Amino acid sequence: MAARTDVPRLEFHTDPGVFLAAAGDHLSADPVVSTVVATLAERTRAARADGIAQPARNWWLVVRDGAGAVVGAGMRSAPYPPYPPFLLPMPDEAAVALARALHERGEEVRAVNGALPAVERCAAELARLAGGRVEVSQHTRLHELGDLVRPDPVPGALIVATEDDVDLVARWYDAFMGDADEQAGRPRGATAHEAPERTDLLRRIGTGRVWFWTDGTGRPVHLTAANPPAFGVARVGPVYTPPEQRGRGWASNAVAEVSRRLQAGGERVCLYTDQANPTSNKIYANLGYRPVVDMANLVIVP
Repeated sequence: MAARTDVPRLEFHTDPGVFLAAAGDHLSADPVVSTVVATLAERTRAARADGIAQPARNWWLVVRDGAGAVVGAGMRSAPYPPYPPFLLPMPDEAAVALARALHERGEEVRAVNGALPAVERCAAELARLAGGRVEVSQHTRLHELGDLVRPDPVPGALIVATEDDVDLVARWYDAFMGDADEQAGRPRGATAHEAPERTDLLRRIGTGRVWFWTDGTGRPVHLTAANPPAFGVARVGPVYTPPEQRGRGWASNAVAEVSRRLQAGGERVCLYTDQANPTSNKIYANLGYRPVVDMANLVIVP
């Protein structure tokens, strides 16, 4: 009897290198949509090579159809509570099967992030199995840069952050999500997020992909960072301007120059926005970023 091609098969991996070997062709077929999973897998693989262990709770998921073709992927690698899985597009049946598999494995999952409708299907089944209801924590939107539109110039210049700047980088990374919550009308701290450790920030700074915009006096007034590329796609973020420096064009000029440099290096450039933040969405649209896919961060509450 021929195998059914509509029955999903879930493969959980603890080694991101093994995961990339299995799912790499699938991820590279749509590298913008896959950017989060691909960049995190590459980063974790590099960290493991440096002897840095990942938590035992982490996994990397390959979804195959009955014929063995890869039709989806995901991961659970978030370093912050409640450690939400992140799902890429997959068949509805696979998203439901994943929820059941996690329940059977005894994993407590109180949040799921990623592509719609997979996260909705998975979260709804988790809530049914464990009790509770699903609520939206954040609606996000992934954008890719087309033709860059340069903004009106402002004083200052883009400079690369150095190890000597790590304390300022740490403060602005930490402030980024809290301020983003407030700008989107949510209570400060409502969105679970990563607070990178000093060693991680030093590693990111060491890639040369953390920049400051400095004003006319040379003082840092804004931070923009970007991930190293995965399958030719670089993701910009975080993008942070302290409250007292906003409205002066620093962010537009910094993101534009970072984006220009990345594109000049042959990389496709993407970034995420919070759909509830009209200011950032307008800035990026004016620079030439265009929507690719909507995603969501969902929480399961009692």
